[in-house]
Amino acid sequence: MSVKDTGHVNSAFNGAEVTLDIPTNTLYHTSRDCIVQQEEEPETSSGGWADCCRSTCANIFRKKTLQKRFPILVWLPQYKKDYIFGDIVAGISVALTVIPQALAYAGIAGLDLQYGLYACFLGCFIYIFIGSSKDVPIGPTAISALLSFQIAGGSWQMATLLTFLTGLIEILMGIFRLGFLIDFVSGPVGAGFTSAVSLIIFSSQMKDLLGIRTSGNTFLQVWISIINDIHNISWPDFVLGLICIVMLLSLRALASCSLGPKQGKSSCQKLLTGIFWTVGTARNALLVCGTAGLGYWLSISGNEELVRTVGFVPKGMPEFRVPPFHMDAVVNETSGLVLEEAQSFWDMVSTLGSGLIVVPMIALLETMAVVQAFADGKPTDATQELIASGICNVANSFVQGLRSNGGVARGAILNASGVRTQLSNLYTSVIVIIALLYLTPCFYFIPKAALAAIIIAAVVFMVQYRVIKPMWHSKKTDLIPGLGAFFACLVLPLQLGILVGIGINVVFILYQAARPKLRIETLSTPEGERYLMLTPDRCLIFPSMEFVRKVINKQGVKSTLPVVIDCSYIYGADFTAAKVISSMVTDFAQRQQPLFFYNLQSRVAQVFEGLNKDLVTIYDISTLHAKLAEKSNT
Repeated sequence: MSVKDTGHVNSAFNGAEVTLDIPTNTLYHTSRDCIVQQEEEPETSSGGWADCCRSTCANIFRKKTLQKRFPILVWLPQYKKDYIFGDIVAGISVALTVIPQALAYAGIAGLDLQYGLYACFLGCFIYIFIGSSKDVPIGPTAISALLSFQIAGGSWQMATLLTFLTGLIEILMGIFRLGFLIDFVSGPVGAGFTSAVSLIIFSSQMKDLLGIRTSGNTFLQVWISIINDIHNISWPDFVLGLICIVMLLSLRALASCSLGPKQGKSSCQKLLTGIFWTVGTARNALLVCGTAGLGYWLSISGNEELVRTVGFVPKGMPEFRVPPFHMDAVVNETSGLVLEEAQSFWDMVSTLGSGLIVVPMIALLETMAVVQAFADGKPTDATQELIASGICNVANSFVQGLRSNGGVARGAILNASGVRTQLSNLYTSVIVIIALLYLTPCFYFIPKAALAAIIIAAVVFMVQYRVIKPMWHSKKTDLIPGLGAFFACLVLPLQLGILVGIGINVVFILYQAARPKLRIETLSTPEGERYLMLTPDRCLIFPSMEFVRKVINKQGVKSTLPVVIDCSYIYGADFTAAKVISSMVTDFAQRQQPLFFYNLQSRVAQVFEGLNKDLVTIYDISTLHAKLAEKSNT
């Protein structure tokens, strides 16, 4: 593998000059860091498929490849006894967070609560072997749950199939190195999408917080139904929900409290700071336990109707079986009416629609946000995370689990708990399994308002209003795709809303490609010969060529001076560009006005000369001055 410097500037890097020589016969592999040139191996005429298979197998089972695809082979041999305590603490801390969150997120997805827990043990266990980051806890997230609800419509069969198919798509994206696709989701679009999601999730929890009925998938539909049924508000549920929200926000602030100076704390100060952090981190679990106790007390005292509880949650492990590839018709046994039509596999896939593409992209964005936030400057591997997330979700679909990926909040808990390796996921999995086997009867008494409070207290911090001010001062036009994605996600289904934001971004990119900047200077040679120097700032492709041609011809006609096109920044061109350049050369020749191409790269010259051999290319400033002097004397 080789990367060669030729003075080519990549403006995507702030102030850094990244230069690459890209020959025309190069095979490119996408990378999140740079374009890599892979040297072609000489072809051999003998061996055929057998040699190809042997070479592929040898490459797959190389030590470096195995370590890359199974990171456990790297960190497990280096595991120390000192790591055990940190991993156990981190695993338990995440388990105390993920169990109440999983129950709540299953509600967001419109599923029974056990489906949230089903997504929290098998994927976690598999991630130990193939996950590339110690700070990624696999489990359902608020965004994935909401996407599952809007795409699968609250059907566990559709949600399970969504988990399976999006997992397969992630694996294929990883194999074909398509992680670069998330680069098309810009920062403003991501901020608008996340902010809209937080408001939609907040709105979806109003039914449990207020004890009313709501309907609809989009933000507007939900609020219309809230207003229509607000007169049926349950005041005990509302008061309990508000108290829970205040408690959660207070305990969240308590987790960041630190007594005494940063350095040189006393033993008592360290103990109290540790207690504050533990209580604040386990706030969701403490709230669930406390409110479940309240629900139980209300039940035995005959006031169980005062607040609504989640009800029965099946006890035990889920059945391990193939995901549902069809749905049977649901018929009312009494009346014989068909409540739900039967659906074939292709009917179900058609219903999932664009969500099969959007969900993996959003999941990768979430996971990579965790990986990069705690990478400490180390390189990250989006390809491996795609493969790992895909395999975990395919496995989860066999236990009817909800769609899962890395979550930023739980990743922060892992990191703050002193996690050392991916083995922390093992302890999280074990605790979730214990909860499924023994604790589900206790879940019956958890008030729905308490779970709604957990979700609301989490999503209020997802509204990214802080990016508006720096975006305004930096580049105001970036607000357009961000606000476009925000409002589109509120009005349309999420998978369409984010596509609108990406589409607006692509329009901006295409406009910039169609309207390159041209620097126009009137310069003189040492002998006093004046000429016009035109410098395009990017490659020449078909959307921009008419614009470039008009500018160059206009300047040429207006000045009548020799024209020099500085091609230093033109690193690529296509057939349309060659056709326009050819006609432009002809136009200048008819006016008997000199036209020179300065510092034109060889591969671009090949494209241009394919249609016109009369190009005058110059690679040295002294040669340019000599040519100008020669033209002026004729």
